[in-house]
Amino acid sequence: MLARRTALGCALALSAFVFGPLPAFSQNFTKQVHVIVPYAPGGTSDIIARIIGPKLSEGIGQPVIVENKPSSSGNVGADFVAKAAPDGHTLLITDAGTLATQPNLVKKLSFDVQKDLVPVTLVMFSPYLFAVHPSVPVATLQELIAYDKANPGKLNVGTSGVGSIQHLTAIVIAKKYGLKWGIVPYRGGAAAVRAVVSNESNVIFNGALATQPFVVQGQLKGIAVSGDARLPATPNLPTFKELGMPIVETGSWQGFLTSKGTPPAMTARLNAELRKILAMPEIEKKMAELGGYVKTSTPDEFAGWLTKAIGEWGDVVKAENISLD
Repeated sequence: MLARRTALGCALALSAFVFGPLPAFSQNFTKQVHVIVPYAPGGTSDIIARIIGPKLSEGIGQPVIVENKPSSSGNVGADFVAKAAPDGHTLLITDAGTLATQPNLVKKLSFDVQKDLVPVTLVMFSPYLFAVHPSVPVATLQELIAYDKANPGKLNVGTSGVGSIQHLTAIVIAKKYGLKWGIVPYRGGAAAVRAVVSNESNVIFNGALATQPFVVQGQLKGIAVSGDARLPATPNLPTFKELGMPIVETGSWQGFLTSKGTPPAMTARLNAELRKILAMPEIEKKMAELGGYVKTSTPDEFAGWLTKAIGEWGDVVKAENISLD
């Protein structure tokens, strides 16, 4: 009897040892983490990834590798993460707004935004800077409208890709004011900014985080800033709200997501680590200096935000009869 009790006790102890720690193990990082930026280097997502990466590495005790996989308005990088191992070691940092436009614009999307990606946290909001190349002889929205109507087809808007929020913003504003500008897609916001700085294209709507330095240095001429608050670094630029422009709250909403099937405990650990980093005064200050505002969330809040954004941008696509086919 004693032997049976001893054996049973050992079995129970072994069971506790094997099964008890599993939830803790599921929260541990056992290898390097890859942060996928689905755009070219130098854009808003890339800047954020490289600011946060070293801090995340310290927090999880593993190397954090930032990889750029630009193409197709971020869909190639998002698809890569959607199909990655479901262990929380592959993350996507992306323009969540553009991610939300894809279900309504791309008929044969290779992944399901809401089923194949797991929201971790929103990161920040960077309002759009509406700017032109200095050679464009305008300084205000009204002057730009008049110039475009006198020179139909001469202006081209550089965007981060087909179906991006920049693309939709340019379409909605063109319809509002009867503009005839062209729309040129590039492989991310940074590439679009470089194209406008070099006068390959000459108009841009892009996140202030990546665009503000060029406006401050005079390499781009600012026209307005999205939202209802002026930016400290460019206080002379009126807001979309002040000008009565459409889609006032357009801008770059950045967020982290991971692969479908990632254990909730790992998602929670990632959320906690990222929010801790984003609450650091030096990180908040850096984001503000670059023209952004830290905006974090729980995974559920981010999922709700994404559902709402998909619906709202779907309404814009339908109302404006936007087709990218």
